[in-house]
Amino acid sequence: MVATNDRTVTVFGGTGFLGRRIVRHLRSHGFPVRAVSRHPDRGHRLFGPDDPQLQSVWANIHDERSVADALAAACGVVNAVSLYAERGQETFHSVHVESAQRVAAQARRAGVDRLIHISGIGADAGSRSRYIRKRGEGELAVRSAFGDALFVRPAVMLGPDDAFLTTILELLRRLPIYPMFGRSLTRLQPAHVEDVAEAIGRVMRQAEMPSTIFEFGGPRVYSYEEFLGAVARQAGLAPRLVPIPFAAWNALAWVSEMFPSPLLTRNQVELMQIDTVSSPDLPGFAELGI
Repeated sequence: MVATNDRTVTVFGGTGFLGRRIVRHLRSHGFPVRAVSRHPDRGHRLFGPDDPQLQSVWANIHDERSVADALAAACGVVNAVSLYAERGQETFHSVHVESAQRVAAQARRAGVDRLIHISGIGADAGSRSRYIRKRGEGELAVRSAFGDALFVRPAVMLGPDDAFLTTILELLRRLPIYPMFGRSLTRLQPAHVEDVAEAIGRVMRQAEMPSTIFEFGGPRVYSYEEFLGAVARQAGLAPRLVPIPFAAWNALAWVSEMFPSPLLTRNQVELMQIDTVSSPDLPGFAELGI
């Protein structure tokens, strides 16, 4: 996919935290882009009306017809739709497996040249974590529907308006005593969201590429405690970091889930017990010159 000016890329989840960055980076690489979401008015606000090569369109990934319409005449597709907390019929299975398979199958039917599916480091169909298990099952479903799909697994992503660092920083500022998840030995390798979006733009530009899994982790691996300390120092804060057993966090999450918009879920507690570090055996930023 070297020539770009007549090769439209459809981005599902095109107004999300990562998706809107993918849209902008694809445009910077010369691709016409169709930013797809259930809230195209948000796309109009994000991207403005001045770029004739960037469309904000409506589609629902749970609906076969709207997915097919969003893929009409597209040469590439990025599925950046994600779900971090289940609500009603919006479940990890419906989004990360069923809808991922639907996008892949419709992309194959539409004759799309390249499909990039956004997953996550640690995706594993055999995991005890429901979120990670459904991510892994989603990769298998996509591969069965679109055999030469490309998979992108980012580490936790940081950037303006993220849901991770922003929340941590707010809590560090408010709490003189900061409760940590267990002993906070879980390892993470945070990546900047703009780097992930740029990597996806470069992958889309590649002329020939067999089905590959990319894992994008940042330049340093931290324990969770080290990360909290680094953030606090940069913000000029000196909170007392106190370990809280995971059993207590699970009980708190169970209570939180009784409310319509839980501040904490048991799934999030599970994720804080699992390392999210890129594999040295898989290509990442370095292979793309980032």
